[in-house]
Amino acid sequence: MKSIKKIVAILFSSINIEKKKIQIGKNTRISKTAKIEIKFGGEIIIGENCEILDGVIIYTYGGTIVIGNNCSINPYTIIYGHGGTSIGNDVLIAGHCMIIPNEHIYKKTDLTIREQGCISKGITIEDDVWLGHGVTITDGVTINTGSIIGAGSVVTKSTNSFTINYGTPSREIKKRNNELQ
Repeated sequence: MKSIKKIVAILFSSINIEKKKIQIGKNTRISKTAKIEIKFGGEIIIGENCEILDGVIIYTYGGTIVIGNNCSINPYTIIYGHGGTSIGNDVLIAGHCMIIPNEHIYKKTDLTIREQGCISKGITIEDDVWLGHGVTITDGVTINTGSIIGAGSVVTKSTNSFTINYGTPSREIKKRNNELQ
């Protein structure tokens, strides 16, 4: 495994392998412009046969990020780890998505928002999910198996399995079925 990490570090200088808390499965392709780093602790585990394309940012911010097998993360998507991010197998993530398991505390008016800290519950994306272009997933959400999230949606609540969801905030608009479309 050490020799693989050395090869990956040479090929992809934007990946911070020195912390030894990044695991990358076989046949996973990562763009030279992707940034994958351990920031303030945590770890990153990326499965086999994945592709991480141009400009993708994956930072732990103290949490753990797990990406399953056969996943595609398209250009300029941002994935943070704060409270934990779990992405299942066979997940398709279009470009410009935001997956950030963290929220600022803001209730007190005698303190700035910055001074009040954050809360981090985590985000789970189960198997066989498709996130359209520009989807934002907020902290504490689970995208259940087989869900589709339409482009530009903001997901603030967990989805049901095998549903199509769309909007800001996202809502279920249809159930998936085996009928021809």
